[in-house]
Amino acid sequence: MNVIELKIREKIIALCKQMNATGLNQGTSGNISAVYENQMLITPSGIPYDDMQPEQIASISLEQQGDDYQGPCKPSSEWQFHRAILKSNSAFGAVVHTHSNYATVLSIARQSIPACHYMIAAFGGNSVRCADYATFGTNELSENILEAMQDRSACLMANHGMVVAGDNLDKAMWAAVELEALSRQYYEARLLGGMVVLPKSEMDVVLEKFKSYGLQSEDEAAE
Repeated sequence: MNVIELKIREKIIALCKQMNATGLNQGTSGNISAVYENQMLITPSGIPYDDMQPEQIASISLEQQGDDYQGPCKPSSEWQFHRAILKSNSAFGAVVHTHSNYATVLSIARQSIPACHYMIAAFGGNSVRCADYATFGTNELSENILEAMQDRSACLMANHGMVVAGDNLDKAMWAAVELEALSRQYYEARLLGGMVVLPKSEMDVVLEKFKSYGLQSEDEAAE
C-alpha cells in the first residue's frame, strides 16, 4: 500500500468518525467509499469506526462486474450501489451514505425535496428525488438509486436514508451535511405552513451560478 492509498483509507475512517460525532449517522449504519486508481475503497461491514484500521478498508474493482474484493474484511453490504454510482459519472470520486435523522424521516414518508431553498441546486437540479424502495444490498436498489440520481449528485432512499456523491471525500461529506440541513429545513417549513417553492426560472439562474460555487479544494482555490 503506497502513501496515497493509505491517506485515502485514513481519510475514510476519519470521516466515518466525524459522521457519528456530529450526529449525521449512528453506529455503523453509514458507509463511505472513494476511488483509488481502478479500485473502489469502501468501509468494511459491521466494524465500529473507532476500531477500524486502514488495512480493513475493502477494495473492489471498478472495472469488473463481480463481487470479488481484496482485504481481510467483507465490504459494506451496500457496496453495489456505491460502485454503481461511482461508475455512472466519471466526475464522482467518493460516495457517502448515512441514516441521518431528517433525511431518513423524509425517506420514510417517501418525500422528494423541492426547491424550497436555492441550495437544492448544489445537487444538480431543482429537487432531490426520493428513490423507490428496494431491499438493502440488492441490485434493484442500485438501479432505483441511479434512476433517482439521473442528472443529480444525491438522492433520498425510500425507508432508508440518503446517499450523496462528490468529486472527492471532502466534497461528498460537505454535500451530506448540506442535504441533512436542507431535509430539516424542508420538514420544519412544511410544519410551519405557507412554504414557497422557488420557480424553475429562478432555479435555472441559480444552477448556472452554481457551476462555479461550492466547496473548493486547496488546488482549486489557488487557481
